[in-house]
Amino acid sequence: MLNLSFGIIGYGKMGRIRHQAINEVQAGRVVAISDPDLKICANDIALNTHDEIINNPNIDAVFICTPNYLNKELTIRCLLAGKHVFCEKPPCFTAAEVREIIKVENTNNNLKLMYGFNHRHHDSVIKMKSIVEKGSMGKILWMRGRYGKSVTKDFYRDWRTKKDLSGGGILIDQGIHMLDLFLYLGGSFDQIKADVSNSFWNLEVEDNAFVILKNSQSKMSASLHSTMTQWRHLFSLEVFLEKGHMILNGLITTSMSYGEEILTLALNSSKSPAAVFDNENVTKFNDNNSWRYEIEHFVEAIQKNIPISVGNSDDALQLMQIIDKIYEQKDF
Repeated sequence: MLNLSFGIIGYGKMGRIRHQAINEVQAGRVVAISDPDLKICANDIALNTHDEIINNPNIDAVFICTPNYLNKELTIRCLLAGKHVFCEKPPCFTAAEVREIIKVENTNNNLKLMYGFNHRHHDSVIKMKSIVEKGSMGKILWMRGRYGKSVTKDFYRDWRTKKDLSGGGILIDQGIHMLDLFLYLGGSFDQIKADVSNSFWNLEVEDNAFVILKNSQSKMSASLHSTMTQWRHLFSLEVFLEKGHMILNGLITTSMSYGEEILTLALNSSKSPAAVFDNENVTKFNDNNSWRYEIEHFVEAIQKNIPISVGNSDDALQLMQIIDKIYEQKDF
């Protein structure tokens, strides 16, 4: 097995999380970090510039954990320099930009490119995916996702409020995860209607997005509310199928601000009353293994030279095509 050398560009919250997961997986080590706010590194790790990491022939793979506006440029530069790339979401700002990245990726097809659609790797979502694939509950009829958080006036100083740096607001920051789960569990959508507004915070970017999606062939529908006027952190994903339902409330995060991660499963009742709480199967997930699972998937693809199956550039393109159509409907 290859003993990989990693570089991390951007050493804020996500850079540190990725570093810890790399150490846990033990498939190599971080040899260089780049961050303009970092003055010193520990444990013999070099503090480099972005260019030094990209051009270092001894670095096999680069983790890009920077503000959104840098993601596309750094991804392309790393691929052209012969580096495997793991990039945080969003991949870039538009579907057209994803196509630019894919063009470079295809000319360097020995390299692996993976995106940090982290929620796919939560144990609860993995269980939901397996149920959908087995077909034991039939096909999905509809899904509903709510993903919201509370922000304070300190948020005004964050780069996420600047459209040229972030690409958008709460939708591309947080709602993108829920849209990705819709695609992961349910497949594609060809009809998209949206109300995207900034009615409270009055920033350059949206503070609410209400989205309705439909697959005209399968008749499956999904609705999303992504918001930063929730006044509390909330995550809820409901999937209703022909023979039952799956409801995921809460999500284990480093801050635990979304509460406990609880998955409720139930089959339809064949007689009245139609819904009985005693028939529900409830699973509480106590650990967040998602960071490690992501790194394991990325590293395995590199070591075995197999495709990225979860969080690849095709997933990114499909997602950003939907994001494009939603932003076309914003009212500010």
